[in-house]
This record gives sequence, structure tokens and C-alpha cells, in this order.
Amino acid sequence: MQDKLLRVLELKKIIERLKKHASSSLGTNKINNLTPLVSLDEVNLAHEATDEGVKVLRLKGQVPFGGIFDVRSNVKRSQIGSLLNEEDLLDIASTIYGGRRFKRFIEGLVEDGIELTILKRTADQIIPLIDLEQSIKSCIDDHGHMMDSASNELRMIRQQLRTFEARVREKLESIVRSSSYQKMLSDTIITIRNDRFVIPVKQEYRGNFGGMIHDQSASGATLFIEPQSVVTINNQVKDAKAKEAREIEKILRELTMQVAENADDILVNVDELAEVDFILAKARFANELKATRPIMNDQGFISLKEARHPLLDQEAVVPISVMLGGEYQSLVITGPNTGGKTVTLKTIGLLTLMAQCGLQIPAQEESEMAVFQTIFADIGDEQSIEQSLSTFSSHMVNIVDILNKMDRDSLVLFDELGAGTDPQEGAALAISILDFVFARGARVVATTHYSELKAYAYNREGVMNASVEFDVQTLRPTYRLLVGVPGRSNAFEISKRLGLRQDIIDSARAQISEDENKIDNMIRSLEDNRKKAEKEMEQANLMRKEAESIKADLERELELYQKEKERLYLKAKEEAEEAVLKARDTAEEIIHEIRELQKSGGQIKEHKLIEAKKRLEEAVPQSQTKKKQQKAASTKDEYMPGDEVRVLTVGQKGHIVEKVSNNEYQVQIGILKMNVKERDLEWIKQTKQKAEPRSFVKVTGSNDNFRPELDLRGKRYEDAMLEVDRYLDEALLAGFNQVYIIHGKGTGALRKGVQELLKSHRNVKSTRMGEAGEGGGGVTVAVLK
Repeated sequence: MQDKLLRVLELKKIIERLKKHASSSLGTNKINNLTPLVSLDEVNLAHEATDEGVKVLRLKGQVPFGGIFDVRSNVKRSQIGSLLNEEDLLDIASTIYGGRRFKRFIEGLVEDGIELTILKRTADQIIPLIDLEQSIKSCIDDHGHMMDSASNELRMIRQQLRTFEARVREKLESIVRSSSYQKMLSDTIITIRNDRFVIPVKQEYRGNFGGMIHDQSASGATLFIEPQSVVTINNQVKDAKAKEAREIEKILRELTMQVAENADDILVNVDELAEVDFILAKARFANELKATRPIMNDQGFISLKEARHPLLDQEAVVPISVMLGGEYQSLVITGPNTGGKTVTLKTIGLLTLMAQCGLQIPAQEESEMAVFQTIFADIGDEQSIEQSLSTFSSHMVNIVDILNKMDRDSLVLFDELGAGTDPQEGAALAISILDFVFARGARVVATTHYSELKAYAYNREGVMNASVEFDVQTLRPTYRLLVGVPGRSNAFEISKRLGLRQDIIDSARAQISEDENKIDNMIRSLEDNRKKAEKEMEQANLMRKEAESIKADLERELELYQKEKERLYLKAKEEAEEAVLKARDTAEEIIHEIRELQKSGGQIKEHKLIEAKKRLEEAVPQSQTKKKQQKAASTKDEYMPGDEVRVLTVGQKGHIVEKVSNNEYQVQIGILKMNVKERDLEWIKQTKQKAEPRSFVKVTGSNDNFRPELDLRGKRYEDAMLEVDRYLDEALLAGFNQVYIIHGKGTGALRKGVQELLKSHRNVKSTRMGEAGEGGGGVTVAVLK
């Protein structure tokens, strides 16, 4: 692809933004060399890598990839015998560690069941090189300084060096602190000149110290003198430092040799880490754009769904949906200037380049992009003052070059095709150029404002019209791409909105040919039909989503039903197996008892056999059919008042009071009466004397079995509240009009709780405090409904 094309379609800007997501210079270098691929297999492989990076970031949020450096130049220097310094070696150790940490990270994800084919293969290529890393880090600290522990010789030399330095300082400090010398010194400090310890002496006292002068101040008033008394020790310090430097160089030489021995492995690691950094940068950029992976093909088919230009504000840009290469291979976009035609053209071209670079695109899922061998674009004003070419001539030079180089595997983009010359001639040229490109089999998208090209698509198979929408109410473009609808100039509508007289507008309309008016009316009709279809489609989509939601709910319910069915089946199976095992154990026990009797020689009595037979019958598990038959035997055709029954739904015994309807009876359970369906009753026995249904009479006084007072004193708060609620129900059934709740005075918490409960209780009409003869403040009286 030409560098000019990458600049015109703004792929260069995309690359600059992509570089911001690289973690090291390794990734940055890979991005700088990024160019569109032209093989479908290579493009799919690049997208698979990007997709894995996106997956890892989605699952983990971030990837451990710090401390990676481009150490290839350092490694190559070690191979030719150059000495590496501490920082060079530390970068190599850090890179080895970073690679090993990333390798462990990917292996952990794979062990968790996450499929990462490319990243796993890349991580497998990384060689740990633990020995080399430990050798470097055991000699050089994190700040790049050679440690004493690097070698025994270095430790001894530095111990001597510190001893000599301490002795020098001790002697010089005695001079500095001496009252007889202080007046001779410019300052009472010890400093270093030429790697030797010195003191600042005034010029006039230079002869009082002897020794060597190593420096002087700018004014010459101060001399930095090494007194004769420390010359010998300073010599020892200098000698120790020389030994230290030789030992450090020796250690560095040994480490450099180790690097050279592992050079090939290090270079492999660096190449793999560069690829990883590149993949993760693409993944982070995809997250920034909220991009998706396109489906790639080599058939020249493009289907963009809600695509956005990646360099525009993603919150404000209007998405476009466009197809090319299916039913039609040429798309002609018409409409007024500043309506968004060029942006649409650049969006198609730029997203094609990004897709061929293995970058995800800002569009909805399932968007499809094609891999083109060549892409050509004539966009913008290419006028050259140096060549004295007009705008038209400049465009034509570019177009001629495109027509000579394109083929059926090309994507061609023309902006304002035929512009810059006479409208009739320009339109005719545009049509001829489009016909030529179509005949060569290339995919082409062209923008134009010539009205002659509006009818072009209707007369050519494989060509489709499109336009950018313009809102005549606001006099602003909406930037929406309308495929299948040619653009209108809207000049008359805009002029009318701006206040131009109607008679002038009518006169202008009369000067337009009948064919032009027919085309304009046709376009207006198409726009009206499109808006109506969009509205109906929106309603259909809402209904479809609602239907899908209902379907999903039903599927969930069915799944829950199937699970519950399976659970009950397994439970029944377990219970059956348990019953069979129990029956088998009982049978074996009975058989064992009979055999024991036989062994004892005794005669088995008849009643013993009958008892054993009965036990065997009881041990046999009953089937559901038999249980139903037994249940049927425990039911009656009709229950009579007084019959004793069991209410299956509550598991309590009671007796029939009266028949309420054909299949419903009133049953008395203790003090409670309730209506029960016949199927929920189990007959126990019939009363000897059929009695009339009993009923309770509501009385205003007390009841023999029920007291009109409840004493809560000494009870816990929660227990007391439950007991009050239950007591009020029983009091209402017993027929009391009012009851007394004894809570005592105490702290007042129980009284407050009782009164709040009574105020909101369904059976309480009103409450009051007890009077003097009723217990006063320790009692609350509740009047029942």
C-alpha cells in the first residue's frame, strides 16, 4: 500500500494512537512497522491474536508486563566481546524476569480452562533463563550498583577501602577540630579532590601543612591541600579503589560472557515479548474504541453495521451501515456538501485498512470486511502549485494512475468524482469512469453532487445509490447514510425556510426540466416510504424483543420444571430403593427366625406363621396404584355431619360440621372452622350418633376453656410478640369482645411493643390503658372487632 494512501485515509493517525498503548519500545517498534496484510490467513491469524488479548483483558483487567526492555543491542555487543555495564546487565535480568512472569500468567489462565492458542504458543517459546537472571541479580542491586557479595575478593577489597577511608577522615577531622588550625582553614570541612581527601586552607597558610595542593577556589584565596600526614593513607585508598575497579570489571566480564552464551535464547525471548506487547496494545486500543472483531473474507464483500469513524468523538459521531460487494459492487453517494459524504468514504476505507492490519473496528458484532490486494483513493484537493495543475487536473492525474493499476481485487474510493470542470462534462466523465471500474470487477465507492448520477444506479445492474440525510427543518445534515435513496439538493426547501418569496421559488421550479422534477418527486417519495418503513421496523423490533423475552422466560421455566422433575424422580427412586432394602432386611430377619425355630426342633405355631406373614406383607413396598386404591378405600361417597376425618392439607383431625357445596364441607378442627375440598379429606370413622352441626356462639364474657387475659411478664420480647398475635386470633374465635394484655411496667419496652402491635393488628378495633382496678399502666386493654 502506498504511503500516500495511508496518510490520506488517516491510518498514520491510528498508528500514533495505537503506540500510546504499548508498554515498551519493543511494542512501539512493531507498531511503527505495521502495514495492512493482503493474505486472508494472515489477517485472520492477526485478528485471532488481538481477540485473545481482548479476552485476557476482559477476564483479568490487566496483564503483568512490566520491566521489559529492548536489550537486543546489549546482547549483540556481548557476542562481539564488548563489556556490558551494570545497567545493561540489569535491563537483561529485568527482561528475563518479565518474560518468565508473563509465561506463568498465561499458563495459569490455560490451566483455568481459558483457550488461548496464540498467546499460549508465544509463552511456550519464552525460555526462563533463571540461572542467568540470578547470576546478575546476585551481583548487581536494583539501583545498578555492584554489591559487596558479588565476590569474596570484592568484599575484602571494600572492607580495606572503608578502613583506609576511616583512618584518613579521622586524621583530617583531628586537624579540622584543632583550635590551632581552625584560623588557617577557610571552612571546617573535609572534601575530595582528584579522588583524594583534602581540607580547604587559606592561601597565606599553605606552608603550615605541607603535603600536596590538588585544587584552588575561583578567587585563589582557598587551596585544597592534602596534608603530608595523610598522603600515605590516601595512597592506600587510591590503590584499594584501583583493585576494586579491576575486580568489578572482572565480574562484569564474567556476567557478559554468560549473556553471550545465552544470547540466542535472550533474542528469542525479546522477539516473543515484542509480539506480546504488540498484541496487548491492539487489545487495549480495541477496548478504547469499544471495537469488535470483524468477519473477514477474500470475496470483496463488506457489511458494516453501525460503524463509526475511529478518529471522531465516539459519543457524538453518527454510525453508518453499508454493504458492498454483494448485490452491488459500486456505491454512488450523492447529496449536498458538508453532509458527511467524505466522512462516509473515509470510514469505509480506514476500517478496511484497520481490519487488514489485524485491528478490531468500531462497529457492531458480525460486521464483515474484505481483504483487498490493493486500495486506491482520490480524496481531497490534490492541487499542486509547483506543477501548475488545477484541481481538476490534479484529480485526473491521480485517477489515471488508479485506473492503470487497479484490478478485480482492488477497492477504489473516489471523492467528488468529476468535480472541478463543466458539470455536464464532469458528470459524463464520472459515469464513464465508474463504468470502467465496474467492468474491471473492482469494488468502488464514489461521492458526487451531480444530479445526472442520481439516475445512474437505476440504469446499471450492480450499482446502488446512497445519500446522506439532510434535515430541512433544522437546516442541518444528520450525517445518516441512506442506502438505496439518491440525495436531493433541497435548495427550494432551504430557500423557503430562510424566507425566500414563494413566487420566486415557483418560477425557479418552472425552469427545471420535467425529468428533473420527476426525479425529485421520486426521491421525495422514496424518503417518505423509507421513514414509514423505519418506523414499522422499529415497532417490529420491539415486538420481536418482547417475544424473545417471553420465549426466554418460558425456556427458563421449562428448564426449572425439567430439573424439578428430575429431582423428584431421583428422590422417588432413592426412597423406593430404601424401601426395597428395608423390606429385604425384614424378610431375611423373618426367615432367620423361622429357621431358628426349625433348628430347635419345635413346632411352629399357627399364630406365629400368621404374624410372620403379616410382617412380610407390611414390609413389601407399596406402588403408587396400590396407595391410590388404599386412599380410595379411606374416602366416602358422601360425608355426614359428625364424621371424623383428617384434613390432608394441614395434617389435623376434625369432624364434619355441614356440607357447603357439592364437593366442599365445613370441618371443625379444635376451635377452628374451615371449608375444605372433598379431595383433601380422609375418612376415619363415623360417629355413633349423628349429631346436628355444632356452632359457636359469640359471647361477650369469658369462656370455660379460654381466659380473657394474657400475662407476658418475664417473657422475651420476640416470644411475647408472637404469643400476642396468636392469642388475639384465638380470642376472636372464642368470641371475646375485649381482652387484657398484662405486660407490666418495667422499662416500658414490652409495653411499647405490645401497643404498636395492637394498633396495626387486623383483629383489634381499639386499645386503651388499664384503669385503676384493671392493673393501670401495667395492662393494655384491646377491644376486638
